Amino acid sequence: MQHNQVRLVVYCALAAVLNVVLGETVAALHIPLLFLDTIGTIYMAVEGGILWGALTGFVSNFLLMPFGGGLMELPFAIVSIAVAIVVGLLARHNGFSYRKAIIAGLILSVVAPAIGTPIRLWLYGGFTGSGTDLLIFTLKASGKSMISSTFMGTVVGNFVDKILSCLIVAALVNQPRFKRFLIKQH
Repeated sequence: MQHNQVRLVVYCALAAVLNVVLGETVAALHIPLLFLDTIGTIYMAVEGGILWGALTGFVSNFLLMPFGGGLMELPFAIVSIAVAIVVGLLARHNGFSYRKAIIAGLILSVVAPAIGTPIRLWLYGGFTGSGTDLLIFTLKASGKSMISSTFMGTVVGNFVDKILSCLIVAALVNQPRFKRFLIKQH
């Protein structure tokens, strides 16, 4: 294996652990509308490309299995892969600017729930124990269908989370001091 490939494997593993640690910390703190569980995936998609971002997302969901979700965490890897595709495509040419980060966050705030809502409904009936559940419950109580409530509730949560996550990664990769850690693959 070449030196750069070894670095990519190590960064992928670290990014997956970062996803799990941040996601579980935010969940334990019950911070509404925030997950921070895709920052590592976003970083790897920016720096290593779509394939490494997707691998990071998949590994993250695999690592989450012992934290209570078991095998039910794996279907959500599809959402992580979609995150890597969107971010990787936007970062492919001329890097990941703040403007691209906001665009990516806006796209992901709809794409992630569009993919995750059916999975969330199928596996959990719409409620996963996250901070978004209260919003979903409120929308459902207001007379909306469960699918509409789940989709709209997760869009709101993802709007805040995905834009913030993308902006954090853009700030890191555009920081002169951070440049020495970059692993540009493409």
